[in-house]
Amino acid sequence: MVRRTTRAVGARAEQQAWRFLTDKGLATVTRNFRCRLGEIDLVMLHDDCLVFAEVRFRGSRRVASAGSTVDIHKQRKLIRTAALFLAKRPQFASSPVRFDVVAINADDRGGQAIEWIRDAFRPGDSSL
Repeated sequence: MVRRTTRAVGARAEQQAWRFLTDKGLATVTRNFRCRLGEIDLVMLHDDCLVFAEVRFRGSRRVASAGSTVDIHKQRKLIRTAALFLAKRPQFASSPVRFDVVAINADDRGGQAIEWIRDAFRPGDSSL
């Protein structure tokens, strides 16, 4: 039962992040790109830049904020998955790319704050 709830919360957070980014002018390429290496929540275009966006939600900041949970291991996984995406979609091979994080943090009053961390990390930062 908990698993379904977790998935539902994650799906709502991804929908909220997608809506936020489209409102900011990004265009959807695909959502939930999955392959043997992992998953990328949102792949979007921001002008001519291909954006790989990781969505994170935290119901409480007591342990850690949503944005701080994208650690070096998750970064490596995202980078490798993005490389496979680019190999499968040669039309984007010459596009500049960036990795963003959309962090959604719930507050104690039941509200939420969305933090868009553009260019959150780069492939050279995660020592593949």
